[in-house]
Amino acid sequence: MHLEKLIEPVTALSEEAGKAILEVYATDFDVQSKDDASPLTQADLAAHRRIVAGLRDLTPDIPIISEESGLPAFAERSQWPRYWLIDPLDGTKEFVSRNGEFTVNIALIEANRPVFGVVHVPVHGKTYIGCEGHGAELRESNAAASRIAVATSSSQPVRVVGSRSHRGSSLDAFLEKLGAADMVAMGSSLKFCTVAEGKADIYPRLGPTSEWDTAAAQAVVEQAGGQVLELDGNPLSYNKKSEILNPYFVVVGPTDHDWLALLADDE
Repeated sequence: MHLEKLIEPVTALSEEAGKAILEVYATDFDVQSKDDASPLTQADLAAHRRIVAGLRDLTPDIPIISEESGLPAFAERSQWPRYWLIDPLDGTKEFVSRNGEFTVNIALIEANRPVFGVVHVPVHGKTYIGCEGHGAELRESNAAASRIAVATSSSQPVRVVGSRSHRGSSLDAFLEKLGAADMVAMGSSLKFCTVAEGKADIYPRLGPTSEWDTAAAQAVVEQAGGQVLELDGNPLSYNKKSEILNPYFVVVGPTDHDWLALLADDE
């Protein structure tokens, strides 16, 4: 499969989903609760329907997993050589609080790795793209696409991004060990993208996430020259177990710190 041929149609699809989200965002929308008590809105569902329909037209032979469609049995999906993994609205809590920090995430997984990913930010009109063989780029409204890359060396103080909704004692312990640091909280997969474009050095995730939360943005980070590592040093991987929850991980750009050693006692 020529992954670069996916860039334009999938980017357009993410933008269409973003428009559907913003239509709901502009209304006095209702918020429901899913079985795990996480929020669900009509925007999640509208984006889900648009993306799934578009991907089925584009690649009818590739299966799709969406946060809003349930998880196929591992016995079935473990046999797939590739599949789409999407979070139609990543950061529903941010959507509900109306802070603009939510994204549309679309990833293609091959051999347990995200080889292609699009992260669209509807409120800001930004789209981050990571494609194996192409690299990483940022598109902003009507501007020309610009290549992005992680920072080659850490700032002083180190620039850390963390979750706005899930900050815990483990992150505080890491920051204490790190010493001088500028900590910025933000929602959704924007944290990955901030590292990918060199505006942050590290994003330690010491709390729960699911595979659809991370896949698209991981592709962006890796194609921008960064790493997304489990705390044992292995790359964060996909579709290797029956559950969809990720282990703790860290997103890094510069390699001038032993980030994993700093995190070693904070699991």
